[in-house]
Amino acid sequence: MHFKHSLLAAATLALAAIAPTVSAKPFKWAGSTDIQTMDIHSQNSALGNGIHAAVYESLVMFNSRTLKVEPLLATSWQQVSPTQLRVKLRQGVKFSDGSAMTADDVVFSLQRAMSKSSTYAIYTQGMDRIAKVDGETIDIFLKNPNPVLLNQLTELRVMSKAWSEKNNAVEPKDIKSKDETFSHRNAMGTGPFVLKEWVPDQKLVFAANPQWWNAGKTEGNVTEIVYTPIKSEATRIAALLSGEVDMVREANLQDLERLKANPNIKVMEMVENRTVYLALDQFRDELQGSSVKGKNPLKDLRVRKALYQAIDVATLQRVTMRGMSKPTGAMVSPLVNGWTEAVDKRLPYDVNAARALLAEAGYKDGFEVDFACSNNSIIQDENLCQAITSMWARVGVKAKLRTLPSVTYYPMAQRHEASIALLSWGVPTFDALYTLQSLTRTKTTGGDGNYNLGRYSNERMDYVVDRVKTEIDQPVRNRLLTEGLQLQNDTVANIPLHNQMLAWAMKKNVELVQRPDNRIDWRLIKVN
Repeated sequence: MHFKHSLLAAATLALAAIAPTVSAKPFKWAGSTDIQTMDIHSQNSALGNGIHAAVYESLVMFNSRTLKVEPLLATSWQQVSPTQLRVKLRQGVKFSDGSAMTADDVVFSLQRAMSKSSTYAIYTQGMDRIAKVDGETIDIFLKNPNPVLLNQLTELRVMSKAWSEKNNAVEPKDIKSKDETFSHRNAMGTGPFVLKEWVPDQKLVFAANPQWWNAGKTEGNVTEIVYTPIKSEATRIAALLSGEVDMVREANLQDLERLKANPNIKVMEMVENRTVYLALDQFRDELQGSSVKGKNPLKDLRVRKALYQAIDVATLQRVTMRGMSKPTGAMVSPLVNGWTEAVDKRLPYDVNAARALLAEAGYKDGFEVDFACSNNSIIQDENLCQAITSMWARVGVKAKLRTLPSVTYYPMAQRHEASIALLSWGVPTFDALYTLQSLTRTKTTGGDGNYNLGRYSNERMDYVVDRVKTEIDQPVRNRLLTEGLQLQNDTVANIPLHNQMLAWAMKKNVELVQRPDNRIDWRLIKVN
């Protein structure tokens, strides 16, 4: 079937000229951690991807208000065949050095995202090759039909081929190596801002890009962005109250009421498209540091169910999270395609049932197990883990809790050195394939099981995920997504806890759009 999907009308609406504001201001904000790299294909992280979007643009993007895919560096696209997407590129776009963006740059960037040292395979999933048709057109050829290709393209940004070749940055920086590459510390894109300065763990400064193709046509009036990573929650809030920063994105739960009562501050809240969960080692034959020798209790479904049912999420929500969480039984939020009320239903909190399951599995006296947790990454992470440790102790499971800063925690977890680990997972594509493929597909190469830290493996799950990747009949595909989410629940592949709540606190004179993916849309910030 030859059908054209052109969103020129949407593009016109989204990018319609708005009278430029005269009073341009700097925007200073703070968060808990720094980005790991400026290389757009090196480390797939929510913070990094959001910040990169200030400098680098993608072919399409999610509209910040409607969350619908709309044109950005592309103007339209056409499904030539089920495995060929033809993309028309926006003309007159320049990189910040004044050079024109061409089809060659787009082909180069998508191929770079597909390279071995890139961690963006989850977004290039299904791509076979990228070809230039002419100066303003490219073709994306797929191995199989891909119903979420446009969603994936929102996270694949475009960089200059000439700049990359000149600076020996044709390959993405390998995030696991200590090698310094030019693209790691420097940046040059087509976006609304340019990188002015980056002192890791101290400050990141962006200045308005005078070459930006859409300059003066958006709501924003900000000409400089300064980001300061401040690990201490108290120090972050103090910086906001003193006027040192205009906004903090992770407002401390303990400070929320005080901030809401302050006439100079406003707080924006919403449920984040991010699920906090526990990953369980179901791979090793014997757990490291466990009192159980010769076998792995976490391989037993009854044990995993017992750990799940021993957690009182209502108390976690009320006490630990101070109401700033939404308990969930699903591994995705309600915003994600594939979610249903049925898959959101939790196993009931039941201490007696948990004890009975442990006894049935041969652990009536419980056992000792390693439990790892970050202490500066997930909202209330250390407190959450301490509370869960106490809950497990009631059923005889002695979790030996260890907490680490995110910079060492995540590499450790990715090396599979934790028996149980607290993690969180956002879904930038707003489609459950992203979660099922990353967290529950048997770990192989590329995006398959790339964050399956418990190394869970289930034949039916692999079949469902692989079918979903290529299924273009939407009702059939949605049923498969829901089946995959339900299978994760039934087999307790991971233990879901809650969806985080976002709390952004800012000065009253700041206007912006809060998004459920915790991204700031740099084009829409207004400082009055």
